Amino acid sequence: MNRRRPDGIDPVARSRARRRALQAVYAWQMSGSDARQVVAQFAHEQAREVADLAYFEDLVHGVDKHRDELDRALKPFLDREIDQVDAIELAALRIAAYELRHRLDVPYRVVINEAIETVKRFGAEHGHTYVNGVLDHAAAEWRATEVGAARGR
Repeated sequence: MNRRRPDGIDPVARSRARRRALQAVYAWQMSGSDARQVVAQFAHEQAREVADLAYFEDLVHGVDKHRDELDRALKPFLDREIDQVDAIELAALRIAAYELRHRLDVPYRVVINEAIETVKRFGAEHGHTYVNGVLDHAAAEWRATEVGAARGR
């Protein structure tokens, strides 16, 4: 069965890449090791899962490269200091913030939905509601035109 869209993107492989990226960013945040090492550790397993390896690497390296910018951008939407955000939720927020700000080819609704689903899978019981609220507000500001069009404004 061919899952690829007309633009060549396989949504299932992208979802797997995001799940793996969440795990990799979480591991990187917790260990403090170099992101390249984390990518190398996850890459072999990633390829076996038939995920989008290039997208996985872009997400992890993108979060690593832009971490300070992403954290500053997220700060106005958080109800606590960034170091007080649950590690899984923070990893999901950083990945989604990277996608919202640097991967304009990915619709904001896809970014938010994928973040929610990964947090539901790996995070605390109600963590996805927090992530949803933060990202909904962030997307409304960062992608105002796209969000407005989707909401009929």
